[in-house]
Amino acid sequence: MPSLTDVMTADADLTRAPGIRTIAALGAAPENAFAEWLCRMGDNCLILGHRISEWCGHAPVLEEDIALANTALDLIGQTRLWLDLAGEVEGKGRSADTLAYLRDAAQFRNVLLVERPNGDFGHTLMRQFLFDAWHIEMLRALQSSADPRVAGIAAKAAKEVAYHLERSADLVIRLGDGTEESRARMQTALDRLWPYTGELFMGDAVDQAMAEAGIAPDPASLRAAWDSTVAEVMATATLVRPGGTFQHRGGKQGRHTEALGYILADMQFLQRAYPGAVW
Repeated sequence: MPSLTDVMTADADLTRAPGIRTIAALGAAPENAFAEWLCRMGDNCLILGHRISEWCGHAPVLEEDIALANTALDLIGQTRLWLDLAGEVEGKGRSADTLAYLRDAAQFRNVLLVERPNGDFGHTLMRQFLFDAWHIEMLRALQSSADPRVAGIAAKAAKEVAYHLERSADLVIRLGDGTEESRARMQTALDRLWPYTGELFMGDAVDQAMAEAGIAPDPASLRAAWDSTVAEVMATATLVRPGGTFQHRGGKQGRHTEALGYILADMQFLQRAYPGAVW
């Protein structure tokens, strides 16, 4: 089984740059809050990357099969950077591989949106777009982080995510403004996924600590830009933004849907069955 460390090894310098100030040195929040936040960033990428990888060999056309696989690889590469730094900050000797393969579901910190099942191709694309529109705003803000390691990871990841957003938005528009059936499928996907988007902007004590330390933005501050992007794409796609105010929450605190358990049963099987196994 290839380790996360084997992916994008050329970027290792981003998490090991000399002379880096820790969050404690910034005089703001405890190290465990920083590690927790880093796991949130890494887990979002890991779980969505795994979800997208499930399409490999099953996409409707070859070009989309390749594009989805490349998107998944981008996200897994970003996972390694975030989780390597989380392990370093935590100081317990855990690597990105350990964090990915040896934590139970309640220890994962991804938002619920990224663990939702793929559904049909339109559902997968809508989930991707809604996440991408948030992800790019988060990464843009993080490039001004007080922690240069975080800023460095964000600068690299933003280049990849800008393409993810361009691609997912284009396909949402093409399918939304396509045939009667494609539009109906995209509207259904939007309606079903919308109640999972609010969690992206819900802050808690960890988010507050990161904002006060200047390491990450207040999640709520990203809402206006996300709303603008989503509104523009939905209008062009002739899709109707759902009403209602109810939003699911809990993923960032380790309260997940049963979907995550199935993901981990698949993703972690080899390492759990054969501890320490490598290629």
